[in-house]
Amino acid sequence: MSAAEKLVPLDDVLAAFDPALGLEVHVELNTATKMFCGCPTEFGAEPNTQVCPTCLGLPGAMPAVNRVAVESAMRIGLALHCEIAEWCRFARKNYFYPDMPKNFQTSQYDEPIAFEGWMDVEVDGETFRVEIERAHMEEDTGKSLHVGGSTGRIHGADYSLVDYNRAGIPLIEIVTKPITGMGEKAPAVARAYVQQLRELIVALGVSEARMDQGNLRADVNLSLAPKGSEVLGTRTETKNVNSFRSVERAVRYEMQRHAGILQAGGSILQETRHWHEDTGVTTSGREKSDADDYRYFPEPDLVPVAPSREWVEELRATLPENPTQKRARLQTAWGFTDLEMRDTVGAGAFGLVEETVAAGCTPQAARKWWLGEMARRANDSGADITDLGVSPLDVARVQALVDEGSLNDKLARQVFDGLLAGEGSPDEVVAARGLAIVSDEGALGAAVDNAIAANPDVAQKIRDGKVAAAGALIGAVMKEMRGQADAGRVRELIVEKLA
Repeated sequence: MSAAEKLVPLDDVLAAFDPALGLEVHVELNTATKMFCGCPTEFGAEPNTQVCPTCLGLPGAMPAVNRVAVESAMRIGLALHCEIAEWCRFARKNYFYPDMPKNFQTSQYDEPIAFEGWMDVEVDGETFRVEIERAHMEEDTGKSLHVGGSTGRIHGADYSLVDYNRAGIPLIEIVTKPITGMGEKAPAVARAYVQQLRELIVALGVSEARMDQGNLRADVNLSLAPKGSEVLGTRTETKNVNSFRSVERAVRYEMQRHAGILQAGGSILQETRHWHEDTGVTTSGREKSDADDYRYFPEPDLVPVAPSREWVEELRATLPENPTQKRARLQTAWGFTDLEMRDTVGAGAFGLVEETVAAGCTPQAARKWWLGEMARRANDSGADITDLGVSPLDVARVQALVDEGSLNDKLARQVFDGLLAGEGSPDEVVAARGLAIVSDEGALGAAVDNAIAANPDVAQKIRDGKVAAAGALIGAVMKEMRGQADAGRVRELIVEKLA
């Protein structure tokens, strides 16, 4: 970071500037085949095994539009309250990049399939309307792997490899209009929008929307304008931010960086920037291109898409429940207070709690584990709670083991240690680590006898009627049993022997 990019404290930023946000979210669809060919889309396949002349851009290969991808695009648009175009077409977006085998991307330019929508998001009890400019169809690029060097980027690498398996996978790009009037809540609004958008995408069933696998990626546009100005400042675009936490951090960082440059008398360069998860900073990528630089022109090999109104209405009937209405309904069903629900949503755990409850866990127990144990671990590791590797089914099973008396909360936390370490299912972790509560009356009785013998003064108090003193003996038994005893049954045995 140069001297000209000194960070300004956030309070000072907000005292002098008004932030404006724009978010571009790319959603990779879960269609069985690619956007314009029949190649499979399975994640994790051997490099360059899911390719054909069409997605490799070989001469003479002709594309054909994936109908399911078009349906998914329309359903996303409808769920975002967008208008669905009666007629739209694809265009060629021309630019050279090693992972673009055709040297152009087939996308939509001035005629998107969905436009003029909105989504309401709530942050700390305040509702912000995020207006959607467009949601358009396009294809994903391949993936470059830069070998050597310390950053994983092309600069400093010894050589680069390209995997074209991802080239041609259907994408929907959802672009917001500038979001203003957020003040200090701008970073939180950005995070809340991407979180709620992911929940909606998952509910629609059109994508796995896993940020860790690149199914959902956010580009964060940020600008600052002098306080009270109605003219937007020059924006920067931070590319491919791949977690909710990073979206929030990137907005905050760019606000502080912009302010430092502006207050030093400099000007903001309109550019793309890279987000560095490890250091929490952005660095310059390239000057931002305008639409004219891409030399868009209509794709000559594809016919226009003209969805009938009947088709649109059929798809509208398949939409899931509105997220806001769903949260209100489930809050009542779960018995959560407004604060409990707000914290659940703010932590990005609403969908996780919902799935855990559906798997048989009580709402309060699900909330306890996700907002307590899992949120703490996510914070410690700098990860999003959705990316920990522990599933709602895992949490529900751990709680079931607690409910049936096989575990207590302390042992359950050790099970989560094993889950995070990749040691198998909850039952496998319990078996491998020997974590089950000891129910053998003989073993418990022997441990109680040892505790009584080692603490005669405490034992006498209990004989004299001071049953509350049993806590010290219970603690001694639990220590001997490595925490693997039922504290309630231990107390009963102590009272039986002494009172």
